[in-house]
Formats: sequence, C-alpha cells, structure tokens
Amino acid sequence: MMTPERFTGSFTQQEPIPEEGIEAALAVLRHGRLHRYNTAPGEVAEAARLEEEFAALTGAKYALAVASGGYALGCALRAVGLKVGEPVLTNAFTLAPVPGAIAAAGGRPVFVEVTDDLVIDLHHLEVQARATGARILMLSHMRGHLCDMEALVALCARLGVVIIEDCAHTMGAAWKGVPSGRHGLIACYSTQTYKHANSGEGGFLISDDDQVMARAIILSGSYMLYGRHRAAPPESAFAGIRLETPNVSGRMDNLRAAILRPQLRTLPERVARWNALYREMEAGLLGTPGLRLTHRPDEESYVASSFQFLLPGWSPTRIAAFLARTGARGVELKWFGAPDPVAFTSRYDHWAYAPSEALPQTDGILAGLIDMRLPLTFSVDDVAQIARIIRAEVLAVGQADEADLRTEAANVKLPD
Repeated sequence: MMTPERFTGSFTQQEPIPEEGIEAALAVLRHGRLHRYNTAPGEVAEAARLEEEFAALTGAKYALAVASGGYALGCALRAVGLKVGEPVLTNAFTLAPVPGAIAAAGGRPVFVEVTDDLVIDLHHLEVQARATGARILMLSHMRGHLCDMEALVALCARLGVVIIEDCAHTMGAAWKGVPSGRHGLIACYSTQTYKHANSGEGGFLISDDDQVMARAIILSGSYMLYGRHRAAPPESAFAGIRLETPNVSGRMDNLRAAILRPQLRTLPERVARWNALYREMEAGLLGTPGLRLTHRPDEESYVASSFQFLLPGWSPTRIAAFLARTGARGVELKWFGAPDPVAFTSRYDHWAYAPSEALPQTDGILAGLIDMRLPLTFSVDDVAQIARIIRAEVLAVGQADEADLRTEAANVKLPD
C-alpha cells in the first residue's frame, strides 16, 4: 500500500529580516541610542522616520509607533475617551487581545454575532448598539476578512458609534480601494512576528484627528517631548491636554523601528505572494464535499497570510479525528470549536472577564471553523500539497463511521 504523503515544512517559520533592516538594527546597536527620544544633535530617530513612512503608506495624516498591537488597542480606547464601565461593541469572532484591551482600559466588551463569511453581522450590531447604548465599536478585521465597510460606516454614523479599526490582520488590505484602517476615527495595527511586518512585537495607530492623536502620543509616553514626533498634529493640539492626559508608556524603540522600515517598502510584493498562496489553497480545496470556503467579495482587496474553512455540521468527534489525521501528516490546523483555549486560539465564551449572552449564530460557525497560517516560507507547491492532504482527510473522515473515529479523537493533541 502506498504511504500517504506528508508535509515536512513549518507553519511558524517566518522569512528572515531583510538585510537592510539587519544593517540598520546593527547601526542602532552600535551607537546605543535605542530609546526613541535619545538622539544625537541633528539626528531623526528611526521611530520618527518609521511613523512618517507608515502614515504615507496608509494615507493617514498621523501615525504613532508603539510597543505592541494590544497596546495600540488600549491606547486608542483611552484616546477616544472610554469611560470606566462603558460598553464597547466588538466582533464575537476575534482573538483575546481585543476584549482584553477593552477590559484592561476599563470598558465592558459587548460581543456581536458574525456571519458565515467571518465578518461582523450588521443587523446584530445595530441590535446590540441600541440595547446597550454603546458609542464605541472596536471592529476586528479578524483573520483579514473585511465586512462591507461602506455599509458599516453608514450604520455607525446613524447610530452615533465611533469606529476603532483593529487592522492586526489587514495591513495592506483595502475595501473598494480605500486602505484598511481609513474608515474609522482611529486604527490599530500589529507588527508581532505572525503579522504582515515582523518586529517580534510592535504596533501602530493612525488617525486624521488632531485631538485623538495628540492624546495617543502623550498616552504612549512622550512626556513633554511630543514635538519630536513628525507624523503628528501641530503643537497647538497638545496645549489643552498635555497636563491632563496620563502617561501609559508603550513607546516603540529605535531598534524595532529600524527592522520595520525596509519591510514597509516591500509590503506590496509580499501581499502579492501571500495572495498567490491563498489562491492555490482555495483552488485545491474548492468543491471538496463536506468543506465550505468563505466568500471573498470583489470589493475586498485582502492580505491572506492565513486561511480559513468550515466543516459545517461536523461533530466534535469527527473534527478531532480530522485534526489528528492531518497533524500526523504534518499539517497544523487550529480549531475554534475546541472546548478549551489552545495557545493563541480561543473564543468569546472562554473569556471569563468578559461575560456574554450566548450567540447561537457565532457558536454554530465557530464549531466547525478551521484555521491555518500561510507563512511566506511556503512555496505554491507546498500549499498544493497541504491542500491535497486536507482534501483527502476531509473525504476520509467525512465518510467514516463516527464510532470508529472516537479513539482517534480521544488521542488528538491540538497544535500550539
């Protein structure tokens, strides 16, 4: 009998930092001025240059580089004036840093149902906004899926809801040509290792609003050095808030900024490569009985560094057996229907600090939702092989007797 093919690549191995970034980082290490405000006479800090370049990349007036994407979320909430105990709307399908940022900033997460295309349900958003009186939406573009942004903006304008965009998974994406992050009052990005630019940890905020960005800059730990920011509002914007805005330090340092700057310049090329991998995976899984792909609308220009599919109606036993089989063949998949959190993967009913009513629509979707990374260290041939393995195991497990799968399901170890 022929031995089934096995994938031997790594789902967590990233590309190396560009040589230009390595050289720039070495220069920072050699002169020792890592702190963004520690500059020599006439020197412009790497962090300040990075902010100018990110503002230009997104088309925003202002940009702020910070220590992490999670910090950016909390900073944005404080910058728009979140009050203690205030409700904040957010997608039920998201990752823990989003409700975590809301709770840490003193807010109360209010979860909104998602559709089977993994975007926020606009009807339920209106229901939740009216029921709670919430005036802030932290919109998570989870796993890079954009909702109808024009419809969302119109709805939030009618409801009087301020939009904070969580663009951790959509750096370089767009809706009808408008970059992700340019629809809300303020937007947040991540440069954690598995995102679209890699500094280990890091993040950005962007906004066109003078007061919001002035508050964010002081919150980030500028003290009275806000005049050294170049992608920032005029100094007059700080006059009324500089003594009343707390310091919640979360600055980006010059070392990480040096690593990131060349990555911003190559983002379009990397977006094209990610999307080529996505299309290969989509083609390889299209039409597989028992497996449903998510719909990507024509208006969406996505950045597909991960891939999701659904196994609708599958029992936990059947899904666990499927994960065991694909894992044995070297394919690391994550399941949002697991009863307990696993590594980075969790869901709204796991977060005890953010109690929620049951969301049956979202529950049904997450019960069969499978997720995987598509790192740029994969080739198109790698992705084609992964798709063949997934397709074969979906067919095999989907046709197997469930009683025969129980032993496999009991022994499954979900990937980290």
